[in-house]
Amino acid sequence: MSDPEDPAAEETAETPKASGKRKLILLAGIPLVLVLAVAGLWFSGVLPHLLGMDKPKEHAEEAAAAPSYVDLPEMVANLNNGKSSRPSYVKLTARIEVPRPDDVVKVKAAMPRLQDLMQTYLREMRPEELRGSAGTYRLREELLARANVAVAPAKVSDVLFTQMIVQ
Repeated sequence: MSDPEDPAAEETAETPKASGKRKLILLAGIPLVLVLAVAGLWFSGVLPHLLGMDKPKEHAEEAAAAPSYVDLPEMVANLNNGKSSRPSYVKLTARIEVPRPDDVVKVKAAMPRLQDLMQTYLREMRPEELRGSAGTYRLREELLARANVAVAPAKVSDVLFTQMIVQ
């Protein structure tokens, strides 16, 4: 017969409750661990590879193709000096990078329009806008945007300066 105030009797009564909590934690923890493992495999790229969800091979072949280059004729433009009476000039020789070799013909066909857009932009620039690497970078970005407008639907990926002299 057990005495209600007996400490040994209380220990045996609490043991089944504690093991039930442990089972519940274990059962809830297993799916959580599985979800974390699957998420880790997914974001590391292992699971998409195993499921065959890699990039299609045609995109990989396009990226592997070497870009083509089209030379622009030498451009000389007088710069906008504002109120100054001393003329300033820029002499620019550039090369256009075309990612798809099929677009080279389209770029060459649009060359007069391309030269016109670039010459017009160069004539509106001031000499101080071309100073430093930041000025060269801005010029490259503007010429790239104009080149893409001129040769659309073809695409130009970069404008490379081979010579640039500001006088």
